[in-house]
Parts: sequence; structure tokens; C-alpha cells
Amino acid sequence: MNRLDIVLALVLVACALGVVQAQNRARTYFAELERLKKEARGLDEQWGQLQLEQGTWANPARIDTIARRQLGLIAPPHDRVRIETLPSVSAP
Repeated sequence: MNRLDIVLALVLVACALGVVQAQNRARTYFAELERLKKEARGLDEQWGQLQLEQGTWANPARIDTIARRQLGLIAPPHDRVRIETLPSVSAP
């Protein structure tokens, strides 16, 4: 074997090791990507549940019932209600 054959064999071995390392890294990244996708799906599901729960807790009828029963609040008579509006601001 001459010197060129040895150099080419070493380059071939280095390239083969590079391919193996790249494939291994790709598999590792793919597994991590799948794990993160699964986690994202779980978080999306949890977000939907939290939005539903917030809608339930913030229901105006529920808040009105709690205010009347637990706190003893009542709506003021209509003659005691005053609605204020902000004056319109004209653009210069």
C-alpha cells in the first residue's frame, strides 16, 4: 500500500464515523422533538381546561349569586344609578 491508499482509508474511516455520529445525533434530536411535542399537547390540553374553569368561575350569573347570598349585596335602585361618559377628545 502506498501512502495515498493509507490517507484515503483514514479519510474513509473518518467519514464513516462522522455519518454514524450524525445519524445518532439525528435520532437523539428526533426523540427529544417527540417528547417536546407530547409535552406541548399536554400543556395545550391543560390550557383548555384552565380556560373552561376560568369561564365557569367568572360567569356573571355565578358571581351575582355569590354576591347576593354570601355577601348580602343587592343592586341599587335605578334612581341611584348614574352613568358617566368621558367627553370626546378631538384630534388636533
